[in-house]
Amino acid sequence: MRKLKYISKYLPEMDQVKSKNIEKMVGCVQVPLGVAGELMVNKRKYLVPLATTEGALVASVSRGCKVIRESGGCEAVVKEVGATRGPVFRVKGIKEGRKLVKWVEENVDKLKKEIGKESEFLKLKKIRSTMVGKNVWLRLEFDTSEAMGMNMVTFASERVVKLINKELGIRCVSLSGNYCVDKKPSWLNFIEGRGKQVWAEVRVPGKVVKEVLKTTPKKIVEVIKAKQWLGSMMSGSMGFNAHFANVVAGVFLATGQDMAHVVEGSMGVTTAEVNDKAGSCQLYFSVYLPSLMVGTVGGGIDLPTQKEALELMGLGNKKGDAIKLAEVIGGAVLAGELSLTAALASQDLAKAHRKLGRREND
Repeated sequence: MRKLKYISKYLPEMDQVKSKNIEKMVGCVQVPLGVAGELMVNKRKYLVPLATTEGALVASVSRGCKVIRESGGCEAVVKEVGATRGPVFRVKGIKEGRKLVKWVEENVDKLKKEIGKESEFLKLKKIRSTMVGKNVWLRLEFDTSEAMGMNMVTFASERVVKLINKELGIRCVSLSGNYCVDKKPSWLNFIEGRGKQVWAEVRVPGKVVKEVLKTTPKKIVEVIKAKQWLGSMMSGSMGFNAHFANVVAGVFLATGQDMAHVVEGSMGVTTAEVNDKAGSCQLYFSVYLPSLMVGTVGGGIDLPTQKEALELMGLGNKKGDAIKLAEVIGGAVLAGELSLTAALASQDLAKAHRKLGRREND
């Protein structure tokens, strides 16, 4: 592997971050950076940078990547839902609330024109509304191109709010009314999606399950049903998975994403089935991430180490790179779920963490 130019640097240049990424900067917190892979997604191979302090994580994801490679790779599909902002307005009553909603529905072109003044890269995709008593919420969905785009979306939403106030005299109580829903787990984002919705799947031959994962497809499916599904239901969890957040957080921190969006990235569903094709006992394994807020330009992504981590994956600010990043994260989450679920099925989880997390065998 080539030497990473910025890995040993303790601090980015002050001018790179002041008044942009942080205020009152006093230094940097160092987090170990590892590389998992190679991960084969949609017939392309990627190295996956993971910033973490959890021993065994990079090794586990790498094992999942090996399973995926020996199974011919995984497939990932991404739907661009868009970044959202959900201002809340105060109206006189439900009649004026309906008037506001109707005006918005009839003046979408005017709103798009106003939003266009903010950025040529920002496009309004959809507006959803809801009302309770004297409160009306609008959920504005935007295409933010290669950026994650929450700043762009906030500035554009402010223009919408000001236009509504000018045209209708209706006051906005808060530019963000939690109908976004930003940086919080929510069923609205789970069902409708936010940022990017990601699906990834792999079909693993029974031989690979036995030799690499040290278990059987049937035992993996049993763990999925008891842990990821029923255990999540019984605990009221909004994540029907093993550890999406581990992989999402590792990639986010490595590549300069907004870490608070990990809470949305932790939501999702893992599924598994046994396909008894000609007695091969093949394992079908899939993950779904409904709310992945990622980009390849802007924010912390432009810092040297973070930019280099993206370059390690062959990604930058080219058109379509944000979609590819979402595909890679989906594939990496798939790899992590495969490996951890198998470790639970084979009763090897504690053993692996003793060896790699505590170095007890050294």
